Amino acid sequence: MTVSPTPEQQAPDSDDPGAGAPSPGGSSSGDTVAGDTAAGGTVAPAVPMPDDPIQADALVEPEPAPIPVWPGTPYPLGATYDGAGTNFSLFSEVAEAVELCLIDRDGKERRIRLDEVDGYCWHCYLPNIGPGQFYGYRVYGPYDPSRGLRCDPSKLLLDPYGKAFYGDFDGDAALFSYRLPDAGADEVAGDGSPDSGDAAGASAAPDQAEGASPESTGVDGSPDATADAEGAESADEPEDSGEPAAGPEPDQAPHDSPPVAGSSDDLPGLDSLGHTMVSVVINPYFDWQNDRSPNRPYHKTVIYEAHVKGMTMTHPAVPEHLRGTYAGLCHPVIIEHLKSLGVTAIELMPVHQFMQDFVLRDQGLRNYWGYNTFGFFAPHIEYSSNPDQPASAVTEFKAMVREFHNAGIEVILDVVYNHTAEGNHLGPTVCFRGIDNAAYYRLVDDDPAMYMDYTGTGNSLNGRHPHTLQLIMDSLRYWILEMHVDGFRFDLASTLARELHDVDRLSAFFDLVQQDPVVSQVKLIAEPWDIGEGGYQVGNFPPLWTEWNGKYRDTVRDYWRGEPATLGEFASRLTGSSDLYEATGRRPLASINFVTAHDGFTLRDLVSYNEKHNEANGEDNRDGESHNRSWNCGVEGPTDDPEINELRARQQRNILATLFLSQGTPMLAHGDEIGRTQHGNNNVYCQDNELSWMDWSLAEENADLLEFTRTAIALRTAHPVFRRRRFFAGKPIRWGTQALDIAWLTPAGVEMTTADWDSGFGKSLAVFLNGHGLEEKDERGERVVDDSFFICFNAHYEPIDFTLPPDSYGLEWVGELDTTCPTGDSELTASAGDTVTVGGRAVLVLRKTT
Repeated sequence: MTVSPTPEQQAPDSDDPGAGAPSPGGSSSGDTVAGDTAAGGTVAPAVPMPDDPIQADALVEPEPAPIPVWPGTPYPLGATYDGAGTNFSLFSEVAEAVELCLIDRDGKERRIRLDEVDGYCWHCYLPNIGPGQFYGYRVYGPYDPSRGLRCDPSKLLLDPYGKAFYGDFDGDAALFSYRLPDAGADEVAGDGSPDSGDAAGASAAPDQAEGASPESTGVDGSPDATADAEGAESADEPEDSGEPAAGPEPDQAPHDSPPVAGSSDDLPGLDSLGHTMVSVVINPYFDWQNDRSPNRPYHKTVIYEAHVKGMTMTHPAVPEHLRGTYAGLCHPVIIEHLKSLGVTAIELMPVHQFMQDFVLRDQGLRNYWGYNTFGFFAPHIEYSSNPDQPASAVTEFKAMVREFHNAGIEVILDVVYNHTAEGNHLGPTVCFRGIDNAAYYRLVDDDPAMYMDYTGTGNSLNGRHPHTLQLIMDSLRYWILEMHVDGFRFDLASTLARELHDVDRLSAFFDLVQQDPVVSQVKLIAEPWDIGEGGYQVGNFPPLWTEWNGKYRDTVRDYWRGEPATLGEFASRLTGSSDLYEATGRRPLASINFVTAHDGFTLRDLVSYNEKHNEANGEDNRDGESHNRSWNCGVEGPTDDPEINELRARQQRNILATLFLSQGTPMLAHGDEIGRTQHGNNNVYCQDNELSWMDWSLAEENADLLEFTRTAIALRTAHPVFRRRRFFAGKPIRWGTQALDIAWLTPAGVEMTTADWDSGFGKSLAVFLNGHGLEEKDERGERVVDDSFFICFNAHYEPIDFTLPPDSYGLEWVGELDTTCPTGDSELTASAGDTVTVGGRAVLVLRKTT
């Protein structure tokens, strides 16, 4: 829904520079009604006035009652309701004047001049103004893009601290602070920019620069780039395809005739009220019913990455009106599914309020993933089961968190603090750009009209500015203290660490997180890359942080598809990646292990396709990562060949077994437990439909895979030896008899030598995990002792005989997990020195009994 203006509020003719950009003013009461002289000149009334003065007086609407305006306080920023009224505060260092605009349900606007300003925070307190009130701001100040100044009072600006939003962006020319070349307001291209082929960020959508390959520009909310979870690691591995650009690129204007906008005289002055969303005052009070975070330690955590909408849209047991909503996600049937898997934390793809891409919308597509944030304090309203109630998303989100906590499941948010939906210099002016452009965005030093782009989306937030850092930290604290979330996964986290151009591990942002008594106590997960130079930073984040381990993903994929010379790397990833994390004082749990995630192939597609098939995205299959480290097992896509289908099913089990037997913190992508497919599309960022949603009918069709996943997670959960808190020492441990905490053996049952590790053709090995060699204590100080395990990995295409180690390792062994069985069951029993046959491309897990 778009809040429509009254006739008095319609934008004037775009040929009148400055019209619709009124000068600040106000009545003695401190407020004006849009359309009066003080608010911007006389505006023609909606209907002709009679000549008779008496009749004319009868038709004149009465003046609205004056609104009392109290000084209020500069902090907290945003709109804060206290039960009797609301305090409003907005930061802008460049503003010369600021108006608070109150919008009613009919779109009528009342402007209140903010006369109080302290430390560049413009503020007031309005008694009797409470929850449900629509509002925005108009900021008066210099408009000179060549100096990075973009104040435009014709734009109704959203509150950067807004807790809820309402309405929609319609792509109208009024959203833009420049004249559209050769186009009227009704001739704007589908994305709201002058030309649908414009540079990234020209609209709400991160589009691609003319002539650029899609792989080199988009990240997450846009077509995938090499900075995404599929290829960014090649920044320090140039032999891989998809190497990111040498450094961040300032945004570019590919127009033959770029828009001319160099001073306030160039502003078209089109009023954006009625074409933009509005901010909403919320009621912060909620009955949490003694809610407490499960506060589960990493070594007991199993993460499940999910999408609020996609998780429930096809589930038959979720009521139709709740599908795709926060309420639907916490429906008992969904929670029971997660608990039956053994999941302890759900990681939600972006739920901060984001903008729909105009160009995608006109193509019949939508921004599904949501990496296009502008509201860092507001839950996305489209995920509310009652979106016509402006603040309902807040209450519903809180209720969802409460239900997950009651089930012992933590809630982690995927957050996007690296860029905003306003895009580059050709993007709309809806919030930050018009409030204080240079404070909120990284601008090109020698050309402040352009934006630095470390993200492939047109702009980068300015982590060097104290108020931008404050915005990020205030947002994080708000979601912890007010919304009760348990952690965050930071999209393209390297961007937040850039002090100048280099990624700085000791940047101000990390200093703030380290000392913050609230933020430092929750789970902090980094996606440790961006597309800028030196952006690939796996293993380089500070001690409090865990990281998506891209090297783990690549190594496991390569090992199971039969790539040569992977044994040593595979062993390192299986045991917690000490080469990446030990030197910085971190432990195995710093490695968030994953093989698939939202971007890239699903697990089923990983073993079914060699090539991406993204034709549905409308980019001629040019978007998305091309180097997927996948193997189709002999046929591209679906097949009726029973042998290939059996192999694909086994390969899925092999990868899942490896994931849950590895040291570190595992993350399962939603639907992989039931064989979800995207039919070879590895970049469904714009596919808000059945292609990307979970198909719950697969839970019955692939019941064996679901049961196998439950079994593998249960094995991990029951045995501390698979989730150690410390790295293996690889040395003798004395508990009565001498033994190693870990030993690597060849299929012949002898310890691996250097020559064995360096063998380029080796694809099989075994590992002994000593349950008596943990050297750890539990929460009560008791020494942790577990069973010992012998795990055989065979990535060779033929069965291989493994000889069990001598009796010093164990006398009797029983099978616990066998990936040659659809459900993982094993009835194998064996003794020391016996030979057991491990199937081609399979994993066998044996537990020591004596």
